[in-house]
Amino acid sequence: MALLVALGLLMAAICPAVLCQQECTLGRNTELQEDQNNGTLVDSVTLASINTDFAFSLYKQLALNNPDKNIVFSPFSISFALAVLSLGANSNTLKEILEGLKFNLTETPEADIHRGFGNLLHMLSQPGDQVQLSTGSTMFVEKRLQILAEFKEKARALYQAEASSTDFQKPQEAKNLINDYVSKQTHGKIKDLISDLDDQTVMVLVNYIYFKGKWKTPFDPLDTFDSEFHLDKKRTVTVPMMNIEDLTTPYFRDEELSCSVVELKYTGNASALFILPDEGKMQQLESSLQPETLRRWKDSLRPRMINELYMPKFSISTDYSLENILPQLGIREVFSTQADLSRITGNKVLKVSQVVHKAVLDVAETGTEAAAATGVKIALMSAKLDPFIVSFNRPFLMILSDTHTQSVLFLAKITNPK
Repeated sequence: MALLVALGLLMAAICPAVLCQQECTLGRNTELQEDQNNGTLVDSVTLASINTDFAFSLYKQLALNNPDKNIVFSPFSISFALAVLSLGANSNTLKEILEGLKFNLTETPEADIHRGFGNLLHMLSQPGDQVQLSTGSTMFVEKRLQILAEFKEKARALYQAEASSTDFQKPQEAKNLINDYVSKQTHGKIKDLISDLDDQTVMVLVNYIYFKGKWKTPFDPLDTFDSEFHLDKKRTVTVPMMNIEDLTTPYFRDEELSCSVVELKYTGNASALFILPDEGKMQQLESSLQPETLRRWKDSLRPRMINELYMPKFSISTDYSLENILPQLGIREVFSTQADLSRITGNKVLKVSQVVHKAVLDVAETGTEAAAATGVKIALMSAKLDPFIVSFNRPFLMILSDTHTQSVLFLAKITNPK
């Protein structure tokens, strides 16, 4: 079983330097309130490719800032949080956010972008799938702050995002309210998302995503054993290593990028790609990550019998402050005194002070506990000539996608499973 949780959060705070009460032009893009089937939708394949472009761009910055560390985040959660925020943005602030999300505004009007996101959200929230996937957005708004009805209506109609009145004059109570909400929505996996609230915070926008899935072909817990994982050429750690024999699963050997790609499927509309670069080739692989790379891997996968597959059992978590990362992707103005978030309140009084993203990733054998401590495995003896072995015993990447929409839900780099 793999259990993945991620959460994105945006905090917008009043900045005294911009209490200029300038009026903005309202009513723009009122067609967003129309039925989502009207107008041009960004089709899910195009949107998935654009979101993948954003995911890899963000990954490269995180890898640059966190060398040799585990990385796990949900590009889906972060892009949705930024898209909701962009509903309240204007002028250059709006342009930077949407272009930072990798949209070409000359090709795709803003209204179509929001409709595309809304349609994707609708597709992902369909009931009946065997994987458990829940995602949502909530705005915690200072009760004394007047939010424009148009912003609230668009957020609700397009992103199913609700506004919750909060007393930020009582920061401890506000913090507990938000953290309890997040913990509940992520089944206790994300706790204490917010460590503190400064006295200027008037709005917190939360986006969460929770995923839980069972492998289509689970690993047997009785086969898990302690084994070495090579952090680099000199250092190793001992980790619980899962293994499975004679597994037929999609596989591709990418000679161009010197890596092996294995797909493990969940029961339902989800799968995980595990990418194992050859020794010393991780940086080359990372620099080559593009939407076309992922498309080529998926198109090239073919069923292959793997005689022995070894995969570490791990649980990793990360905590990022993205206000230092997003400017590298061109999203700058929203953090400055030049920020124009006037479509939220009608005035240029808001800027974003903090973007916090926390993620947890657990990968284990199955979704159920092993019932017995003693087991005897009986198998036919067979002579394997040149067995095909794939061992994830050194740093590797993991990409978890929704197969229905081709959306990347989680992206991870496991450098140390411990």
